[in-house]
Amino acid sequence: MGLIDSIKENAKKELRTIVLPESEDERVLKATEIVLNDKTANVVLIGNEDTIKADAASCGANIEGATIIDPKKFDNIDAYVNELVELRKSKGLSKEDATEIMTTEPRFFGCMMVRLGDADGLVAGSNSATADVLRAAIQVIKTAPGVKTVSSAFVMETADGQFGDNGLILFADCAVNPEPNAEQLADIAQSTAATAASVVGLEPRVAMLSFSTMGSAKHPLVDKVQNAVQILKDRNVDFAFDGEMQADAAIVEAIGKKKAPDSKVAGTANVLVFPDLQAGNIGYKLVQRFAKADAHGPIVQGLAKPVNDLSRGCSVEDISNLVAITATQA
Repeated sequence: MGLIDSIKENAKKELRTIVLPESEDERVLKATEIVLNDKTANVVLIGNEDTIKADAASCGANIEGATIIDPKKFDNIDAYVNELVELRKSKGLSKEDATEIMTTEPRFFGCMMVRLGDADGLVAGSNSATADVLRAAIQVIKTAPGVKTVSSAFVMETADGQFGDNGLILFADCAVNPEPNAEQLADIAQSTAATAASVVGLEPRVAMLSFSTMGSAKHPLVDKVQNAVQILKDRNVDFAFDGEMQADAAIVEAIGKKKAPDSKVAGTANVLVFPDLQAGNIGYKLVQRFAKADAHGPIVQGLAKPVNDLSRGCSVEDISNLVAITATQA
């Protein structure tokens, strides 16, 4: 059974409610049909009911069983508005402006559903920039207790099964933080270890990547990764980690034993934390193309409740898969 099939089976065990706020996108409507047929989640679509049903009929999507909510007709809108005013009071948000946001910005409305427990998670981004999705999530849902850094991870699934755990290996951060500092790198490591355990079912072994292995090079960029490793040690985290190390030392057993013989992670890592966004984003795309790996994600991490961001070039299958992942996170 492949990773996504396994995740879908887990999602079926206890149905969660996932909000899809971009109901104007026919890919979302077609994905809704798949999710409902697969029984991996309950679906909430945001928007005008007549328009959504007409669009679904037009593109041949059967969305029977989905809940459709129009914020402009929503009975509990005052509670949503008041909660947003309270959340943004330090910014001076007025009730009038909060009402405008809640009734015209479906991502904000959907995130408020999740915050207040009317839904368990949200998937958006097929028709929105990442910044817009994350802005709504961060402003409304906030970060998880004890976490300051929102980040992302891709689960790379390679066909030959040579690296990680039977070909499964997580890459982070590949989508959110351009230049994380040492503390943020430590946060990313912790969040990705949690994702590896809760979503993928792995026992995380985290490698903090650099162009240096265990002090083989001296540079401020190496210092940053070394400092992140020390922060993890000081936090006394409950997963295996090590670094700094080069990518080959992290995933190739023979090289790991040679370059870092005392490490319990070198050569067997199943979580790779990249030193910055450029390296992470380039790395996952190279593996995706050269190794023909499936890149599942990005899975957003560090929020109090799950919100995940799609690429605007996503497929219908990408959306339905990310709904299952989000339901599993929830």
